[in-house]
Amino acid sequence: MRISDRVDAFKRAFCVSGILAIASACATPTPTVDAKRLHFDSIVIDGHSDTTPKFENPDWSFGERHDVSDGAMDLPRIREGGLDVQFWSIYMGKRETPGDAIREALERIDGVHEMAARYPNDVIVANSVQEIRHAVAKGKFVGLMGIEGGHIIEESLPALRNFHRLGVRYMTLTHSFNTTWADSSGTSETPEPIHGGLAKFGEKVVAEMNRIGMLIDISHVSDETFFDTLKITQAPVIASHSSARAVADHVRNMSDAMLRALAENGGVVMINFYPAYIDEKARQATQIYFKEHGPALQAIAAEADGDALKRQTLMGKHLATYPPPQTSLDVLLNHFDRAIEIAGPDHVGIGADWDGVPSMPTGMEDITHLPALTEGLLARGHSVETIRKVLGENVLRVLERAEQVAAAIREEEILTK
Repeated sequence: MRISDRVDAFKRAFCVSGILAIASACATPTPTVDAKRLHFDSIVIDGHSDTTPKFENPDWSFGERHDVSDGAMDLPRIREGGLDVQFWSIYMGKRETPGDAIREALERIDGVHEMAARYPNDVIVANSVQEIRHAVAKGKFVGLMGIEGGHIIEESLPALRNFHRLGVRYMTLTHSFNTTWADSSGTSETPEPIHGGLAKFGEKVVAEMNRIGMLIDISHVSDETFFDTLKITQAPVIASHSSARAVADHVRNMSDAMLRALAENGGVVMINFYPAYIDEKARQATQIYFKEHGPALQAIAAEADGDALKRQTLMGKHLATYPPPQTSLDVLLNHFDRAIEIAGPDHVGIGADWDGVPSMPTGMEDITHLPALTEGLLARGHSVETIRKVLGENVLRVLERAEQVAAAIREEEILTK
């Protein structure tokens, strides 16, 4: 029982006995919080969406409402779901030809900017916390970006800096495979460690991200890489889309020790919604699903031939016809509960992984259902203050702190020259 519940029970007992009958607290019930109003009055931020390739398609309209088979997000549904700020993922897999990853990332970043340019009255790409708050206050939807995987910078710090100049606010140090400078956690299989965590160039990357004010994202990295990063960084880190390992023992999730270390660093874990990551039963069922549908999915990958948008479209149709396993909203809420309990209410956020995973929990199939999360957190006894922090204020705090650290580093550079 929470402390607040014990206090309420104490009051009720004494009111009944007449001891506190004269107190106004006995006559006035605790006001009921309107979950919907709380949700829409808060700044709501999501840490990870893979809708991004759609923006490169001139025939796909962000401003039109789409069926869930065509993805989880578009502007009308985002408005209905009360989302204010989205980190769009800039991702592609391994590229063997030098320059390919950087070029594709630039094209994806351009897609985000072009999408925003088509809706100047509704969408903005922001570069600071001040810009985010100002835009949200004016009723605009804010787009931010995150590079998903350090392989994309191709060992180039100038590329990293230029991505930041173009609006990239975080970089995930690895994806599901090791880079030349950092070890990954993997996803379905754990890759053999190469560096035992973060290599020397990885330390330079972390330092440079601090210097320019880019958030360090530790989703996807190995435990060793995570702890190595915390030893070096001067700014708080984020886990843009990870969950609690104590609830579901998956390598993509964070252990209690990691959650405590993240809190000490001042960072934020943004809870991932994917059933196969957050529910052991769903993970096993998903393995069976992919064995059964493996040939069809391989055929889709072959037909797409590296075209992310085409693959996403074909996958959407397949998943709509053959739905993969789901889990309950209660299971998802268990991860929020655990992260809030262990890391604390100042260190938890939302990182759903929209359009990046095959399924979502029942009742959270697309962004329109996001208010159910606020309702669930409220029903579980979390305070209004905690919920506002989880919905977005924690991420804004970390972004602002990264800006402050970068400013301090630059000032020191100027003074020492």
